[in-house]
Amino acid sequence: MAVNRDKVDLWKSDVAKSVDFYNNWFMTFAPKAFRDTRIEITKQVEQALHQTENLTNIRPETLKNYPSVLPMLRMTTCPPIARDRLIGLAKISPNLVKNMEIDNRIPPKMKSQELNEQLEKIGDIIESMADPDIFVWKERGDKGSSEEVHRASTIVADRLCGAVADPIIRNAQEKRQLAAMKAWLEAHGYRQLLPGEVKDWLSMPNGTFSFRFNVPITMEGGKGVNIPVDAVIMRKNASAGDFPALFEAKSAGDFTNTNKRRKEEAIKIQQLRKTYGSKITFDLFLCGYFDSGYLGYEAAEGIDWVWEHRIEDLARFGF
Repeated sequence: MAVNRDKVDLWKSDVAKSVDFYNNWFMTFAPKAFRDTRIEITKQVEQALHQTENLTNIRPETLKNYPSVLPMLRMTTCPPIARDRLIGLAKISPNLVKNMEIDNRIPPKMKSQELNEQLEKIGDIIESMADPDIFVWKERGDKGSSEEVHRASTIVADRLCGAVADPIIRNAQEKRQLAAMKAWLEAHGYRQLLPGEVKDWLSMPNGTFSFRFNVPITMEGGKGVNIPVDAVIMRKNASAGDFPALFEAKSAGDFTNTNKRRKEEAIKIQQLRKTYGSKITFDLFLCGYFDSGYLGYEAAEGIDWVWEHRIEDLARFGF
């Protein structure tokens, strides 16, 4: 039985309430999440500056030992350099930059001489373009006072946080959503599984739940892959052979991105049905900007949802 997907007359009102709910949370908690992340990143920047002698000696050996400092180094220049711009300016291998920034390593098969030459080019670009208004000691020819280094680290951390502001907010919101679901389930007699308590998602005892569980599916051609699911819940009254309920926690701060990404859930439910049959369910826990276009798209795929501002609707899913 549908819970919200067939209540089209309520969609407009629910969208407005969900937007208000998200905005109230954002105004109250998002600044703290951003500040906490900025404090942590400031510490990382200070450490990276220490490793490069406060940006006065970016040696190939340093970049080999600490490849993960590259994203920070790109934010120290005037103007800050995008990843592809650095590749073009320094005329270096995109694979080198990808390995350093994404995999936090040096390409294992890259020849030593070529590696040293390209790392030297990176260091030259960063040192020559270092922002003189931030790294004031560069013009003096020294390594700066502790106060100057801390101030510079904070500015660079702000730049880094600005580049990843959306993921910071999204991660904080997801944690809050799952905490709200956990509180509701435990208040209704459910228990969170201990790590390693069950061998797979189909062996969950009745009345239990787990977060961020991998559910295996079979792709075209027989290849097996895992779908990460935010919440997996085995109902108290489940019978032998019943599937746990699967929920994806979704939040959004604008309407544009949700409609760009609405196919993701449709693809997941299609893959799950091909693997497990029509009785499997995959539903949503929504907070924020999800308009009628998004809701209609998901409803057409048989996907239902619970609004966080009306979390008690979880009971109507049989919990």
